[in-house]
Amino acid sequence: MNVYDFDNTIYDGESFWDFFIEYVKVNRTFVRYIPKVIVAFAKYKLGKITVEQMMTDYAPVIKKCYCDYDKWEEFTVKFWDEHMHKIKSFYSEVRKDDDVILTASPELTINEIAKRLGIRHAVCSKIDSATGEITRICMRQNKIIALKEEFGDDVEIDDFYTDSIANDGFFAEHAKRVFLVKGDKITQIK
Repeated sequence: MNVYDFDNTIYDGESFWDFFIEYVKVNRTFVRYIPKVIVAFAKYKLGKITVEQMMTDYAPVIKKCYCDYDKWEEFTVKFWDEHMHKIKSFYSEVRKDDDVILTASPELTINEIAKRLGIRHAVCSKIDSATGEITRICMRQNKIIALKEEFGDDVEIDDFYTDSIANDGFFAEHAKRVFLVKGDKITQIK
């Protein structure tokens, strides 16, 4: 199986950030959270935030955002209608039927694009649809835990594609081959 990080790997940019900005256009009261979300993304990209810090510092914002809106399916379809062009062209060249997206982005944003790309398996962060509570953050070491929860302890990863060794470097020991994606350039690093 081939496993792909999503943001800045298959998707040109941070889909959750783009999704949040589109949401702010629908719910202007969330403008006040933009600085906090920027800080969270910066810490995440620099590998300076733990899963526990994400849960305590940022989960309440996500919960409020989620609970304050009741048209997520419609919003997500519209979002991907407008952002589909940000899927990098290399993906269609390497795509296989057993591909897996493995991302910190929530299922809320990823399931629709996975369906459009013909990807049957997306292992993502999870939000309880009834309460807005985050039930899984799929980042750093939690990614391999989440993958094993979905596919079993003996899951075999042929190729792993990522944009960030700082966030996904631990995958090197679990994948036969590892590829670093920077823009449209792909470099095999293992």
